[in-house]
Amino acid sequence: MRGVGRGEGSSTGLHALPQPFILRRVLANLSGASYLLLGAALITLVVRGRSDSTLALLVSSLLMFAFCLASAAHLLGAGAALRFAALAVGLGWFAEQMGAARGWFFGDYHYTDMLGPRLGEVPVVIPMMWFALTYAAYVIANLIVSRTPVDRSVRVADIALLSFLSAMIVTAFDLGADPYFVYKLGAWIMVKKDGWWFGETLEGFAGWMVVSFVILMTFRLWLRGRAPRPTPGFMRRHAALPLLLYGGLMTYQMALGYPVETRTIAAFAMGIPLVCAVAGWREWVWATPAEDDA
Repeated sequence: MRGVGRGEGSSTGLHALPQPFILRRVLANLSGASYLLLGAALITLVVRGRSDSTLALLVSSLLMFAFCLASAAHLLGAGAALRFAALAVGLGWFAEQMGAARGWFFGDYHYTDMLGPRLGEVPVVIPMMWFALTYAAYVIANLIVSRTPVDRSVRVADIALLSFLSAMIVTAFDLGADPYFVYKLGAWIMVKKDGWWFGETLEGFAGWMVVSFVILMTFRLWLRGRAPRPTPGFMRRHAALPLLLYGGLMTYQMALGYPVETRTIAAFAMGIPLVCAVAGWREWVWATPAEDDA
């Protein structure tokens, strides 16, 4: 995987990861438009009304999935990006399907028609959001700990720690999202509404931690020793995209979160890791070329 998209080594070697030319071009063009996609997604989230909530959620989820895939293709290579997306979508759908059908992981609940078409018991937007959130958390955790968006850890203990931090970053989003989606949008119905967190039970947040950790740990273990080395000028703007996504979701919760207490909670639960990641991103961006290649 080393050298993919940066001119290092031969792309036709026996051990090179398969990255078809057409796929690389598609992802490259998608990344070029991803700033517009992000803006459209966040604007759609803010201006939507109750009458078009389902359409807005579908469009926003598709756009966030698209620009995260494009960003990952430039940071990690197209092959690794597709693996990450397939892993997050597949495991995310399985966890939600088992949750909605059997009460595993998140408690006893079922989805309404608010989130649009389903695959099994799960709306199609949910697995896409699992990828967008876990990818954003992957980059944020790396920037916090290593001041680089790409994890080059090889020790299992380090990988586990980074995966746990990433899972906490994902779950920080859920602290405000779950009450909003349940009590404001009615996107799903919880059987038990007597939990200590605005009616939500601890099991749901534990499920988010477990599923996020499994997705991120599995991907990081696969990537171990294969991660591309940052190249000056190559990944800087692409590393900013997941920060913009996470920051946009935080801003949305701060402006429209329900109950209103979650608006303050979002500012700190999501704001602290975001600010730390931005600090890491700034230090990495302004490093010298020699430091970037070290």
